[in-house]
Amino acid sequence: MRAALFVTCVNDAVYPSTGIATVRLLNRLGIEVDFPESQTCCGQPQFNTGYRRAAEPLVRRTTRAFEEYEYVVTPSGSCAAMVRHHYPKIGDKAAASLAARTYELTEFLVDVVGVTDVGAYFPHTVTYHPSCHGLRMLGLGERPRKLLEAVRGLELRELPGADECCGFGGTFALKNSDVSAAMGQDKVHNAVSTGARVLCGADNSCLMHIGGIVGREGAALRTVHLAEILASTEEEPWS
Repeated sequence: MRAALFVTCVNDAVYPSTGIATVRLLNRLGIEVDFPESQTCCGQPQFNTGYRRAAEPLVRRTTRAFEEYEYVVTPSGSCAAMVRHHYPKIGDKAAASLAARTYELTEFLVDVVGVTDVGAYFPHTVTYHPSCHGLRMLGLGERPRKLLEAVRGLELRELPGADECCGFGGTFALKNSDVSAAMGQDKVHNAVSTGARVLCGADNSCLMHIGGIVGREGAALRTVHLAEILASTEEEPWS
């Protein structure tokens, strides 16, 4: 099986380890991964802020970058949701075709590859935050949890208020910073209450927001993308 990695702007610029982990994981499962170098921003920041015309050239560019691939995989629920739900509205038939071929990482693993046990090893206490786009727009449901529950050594602890937004919301965090920070603090306090040492999620934008609050409050918690947990093995452990 061959797939293309849609790495996303945040991962490319700030969290490249997530993209590397995604490739390691997929390669371990026997999947050949390509990285189209012409990919840039998918247009989500512009579209969500109301600048539809500014998003259209990015939609066309992204569509061209991935036009030859049957499967396009991204470790980001929000960017997957942008392509799946909004590209058919603002693009042409090619954009709609890309929407049908784009998968968030956990749904690709569970629905397409057909695995929940990916051979991972992660001996840590973990709590999982389901980001809004993955939870509500993509309907990821139990897929991330099933993958985590199959990881050897991992103790998964229930996050109180898991379905509540962390407060990031893209430009919402800038336009409504006080509300955003308060929501993030609630999320961090709930995570700390579990006693877990790691909070994981499938969107680094949310983890960046939560991690910033963790750092300011000095909480005994690390934020880690789900892909990095799933890529971790005894031979090549996460650090």
